[in-house]
Parts: sequence; C-alpha cells; structure tokens
Amino acid sequence: METMSNLQLELLQLYGNGVSEESLQEIKTILAKCFADKAADAMNKVWDEKNLTEQMMTDWTNEHNRTGI
Repeated sequence: METMSNLQLELLQLYGNGVSEESLQEIKTILAKCFADKAADAMNKVWDEKNLTEQMMTDWTNEHNRTGI
C-alpha cells in the first residue's frame, strides 16, 4: 500500500469532516493554479537560462523531426 503524501495528510486533517461541493471546486482551482504557476516559473527560468526567444519557439514548432520506423 502506498503511503500518503504530506499534502494528502494535511488535507485530510484540514477537511476531515467534509466540505461542500462548491468549496471542493474552489480548492481544486486553487491547487491547480498553484501547480500551474510553479510550472510557469520553471519554464521561465529555463527560458532565461537558455536565452530562448519567441522566434526560436516558432522555428521549433515548424521543424519536422519525425524519424522513420
């Protein structure tokens, strides 16, 4: 059996008695935004470290890198 993460344990302690469906949706939205923000921050860091440009992104999306099988 897998052990629960620290986040799961914290949420169980906070909401052990249940929450309304509306509150549950708000919590899901908050968590999704939190993780999306972290992903965006990580992407921006790589973008800055690699000196990437919008033109590079456009060029990469137009490349055809498929290989034959």
